[in-house]
Amino acid sequence: MQNAPLTTALVLVVMTAACESTPEDSTPRPAPEPSIGISVAPPVADVRPLELEAHGEVRVDDYYWLRERDDPDVIAYLEAENEYTEAVLRSTASLQETLFDEFLSRVQEDDETVPVPDGPFEYFTRTFTGKAYPVHCRRTIGAPAGDVTVLFDENAMAAGKGYFDLGARVPSPDHSYIAYSIDDVGRRLYDIEIRHIERGDVERGISGTTGRAVWAEDGRTLFYVKRDSETLRAYQVWRHRLETPASRDELVYEEMDDEFSCYVTKTRSSRFLTIVSSQTITSEVRILEADDPFGEWRVVLPREVGHEYDVDHAGDHLYIRTNRDAENFKLVAAPIDEPEEWTVVLPHRFDALLSSVDMFETHLVSRERVGGLVHLVVHPLLGQDTFQPIDIPFADPTYSVGLTGNRDFATSKVRYGYSSLTTPSSTYEYDLSNGETTLRKREPTGTFDPAGYTAERIFAEAADGSQVPISLVYRGAERPASPGPLLLYGYGSYGSSIDARFNSRAVSLLDRGFTYAIAHIRGGSELGRAWYEDGKLRNKKNTFTDFVACAEHLVEEGFTTPDMLFAQGGSAGGLLIGAVANMRPDLFHGLVAQVPFVDVVTTMLDPTIPLTTFEYDEWGNPNDESDYRYMLSYSPYDQVEAKEYPHLLVTTGLHDSQVQYWEPAKWVAKLRANKTGNSLLLFDCEMEAGHGGVSGRYDRLRESAQVYAFILSLVPRP
Repeated sequence: MQNAPLTTALVLVVMTAACESTPEDSTPRPAPEPSIGISVAPPVADVRPLELEAHGEVRVDDYYWLRERDDPDVIAYLEAENEYTEAVLRSTASLQETLFDEFLSRVQEDDETVPVPDGPFEYFTRTFTGKAYPVHCRRTIGAPAGDVTVLFDENAMAAGKGYFDLGARVPSPDHSYIAYSIDDVGRRLYDIEIRHIERGDVERGISGTTGRAVWAEDGRTLFYVKRDSETLRAYQVWRHRLETPASRDELVYEEMDDEFSCYVTKTRSSRFLTIVSSQTITSEVRILEADDPFGEWRVVLPREVGHEYDVDHAGDHLYIRTNRDAENFKLVAAPIDEPEEWTVVLPHRFDALLSSVDMFETHLVSRERVGGLVHLVVHPLLGQDTFQPIDIPFADPTYSVGLTGNRDFATSKVRYGYSSLTTPSSTYEYDLSNGETTLRKREPTGTFDPAGYTAERIFAEAADGSQVPISLVYRGAERPASPGPLLLYGYGSYGSSIDARFNSRAVSLLDRGFTYAIAHIRGGSELGRAWYEDGKLRNKKNTFTDFVACAEHLVEEGFTTPDMLFAQGGSAGGLLIGAVANMRPDLFHGLVAQVPFVDVVTTMLDPTIPLTTFEYDEWGNPNDESDYRYMLSYSPYDQVEAKEYPHLLVTTGLHDSQVQYWEPAKWVAKLRANKTGNSLLLFDCEMEAGHGGVSGRYDRLRESAQVYAFILSLVPRP
């Protein structure tokens, strides 16, 4: 039974929250004291209670007022929190500078990416010493190395801005024009501009978009998607003609269901434009001949609740990856004009998740998950038997791999990016004509030597017997002889798999005796679609208990002890951190929650907030009382209690469009008023950034240095 929407009633009592206790007036933790201390009093948020009514009960939210982004009191409070964090971490300033220098030593500041062929040109990116942003370039294939056209110097474009993001960069089919997008706030609302590359003249005026754009084959027509200005839902596809004011752009499709968003793209063959409407468990695709931009779009397969599919093209067929009667997806081919007439190309497998398929003129490449590891498999197209499927081999026990830079549809080479916990990011090419694999580039990492580190994949047993994979790395050829500090990372939502990739910054932890580990918990898709289904909706608590099981297993295996165990997660991974902080505060010594989704129920009861309506199938719809009760039982903000919590560093961005800044702000305020003991509670709100944090590469390094300095300063002294 669904109840009425969220209602609010102001409680006319205003109180003052109690200060967080300091070391002088509280009992020390049993573990040795960390090297960091509290020398100033933390800020205290006013209590301004608001009653939130749902399903016949009233919850009092003392800190609801922190939602008022333009209220001077809110800004003053956030700035006070920042000042407190800066004051407490001042004793780590030298360590932060050392870490920054170490991070930077593993970055080749003057660098160039592997050029990507596209038509008569190759596109690439350069970075320069002292420059925070990249420079995007192109040159004619076969031209001298110095014959380069600079397309965008982000350093010049970002000058004077506190935040800058250059989004999509899409050349027209004849490569005369390039469409690009800019966000200088961090709110994911992009302006699209179009530049004639040789003349330099620019068309402006397209605003409020997702930042993505697609050209029709005439090279004169551009399609893009607008966001709702309030919820930021991507819901309208527009058509723009060159040399025509944006005010005359035409709406070609509007997604009316507020649980769906949409985007526009193009098949790799460039024959079709596609509009994809989707939400968590359902999708629908429309196609249009790319050389007929004013033609009629047609639906490939009408939407059905629970049916997810995507569409690509090669030859005379549409290739459809679908989960109809195939939990882990299958690939079918259908005649272009008869999309329901399926021929199975890659059948469903219970032991393998078909994550994605990339089409080429003579072959296709599937990305499959088998036993938690990714496989890239090259297959002939339907009707061809020129070769047997080729499973490209990878040697590391745990790794990350995916296709990258394959703009040439007719190529016989497959380019992919590869990384592992001990292998820096690498670009390879597999040549289908001779079976040879060529390393095109490996990211330079200073003096880092992979031979000095060891990676493993182990399994923890969850409460229900499920085997949860853990990827980990440590310094040396043998496991540490005695327990040491360990940082455990987790996510576990949206079916997103967190693969083991190289983290050059984590080397600074490894070199100080840390083990770094990733928990591949339910809610991701590492072990197939069922792994995701078992960690969402009313199975969501499996995500948290899996993480706890991984932490306990690492302790049992002798890698660490609770007084040296740290955990980190961001966004939905921040929800994970908040949940385990409430569930098992005794198991962790320190936690880092970055842009954390912690106010689950109140957020999901508010359809005006970005991401709410089309995530009901991820978290549940709290307008349904059963969903409401279940979500309330784990929502970190609602489950804060008067007890000792681990040391906590919480970060956010004022302009975050995915997890609003007030969620972590409210959570920290409530923790301050309720937690006991003398553990640190620090809150850092970046005032000029969004969900992804700061934008310049040096600022990102300093942001990481602060996080790692916080962790390192808490390692107990011998």
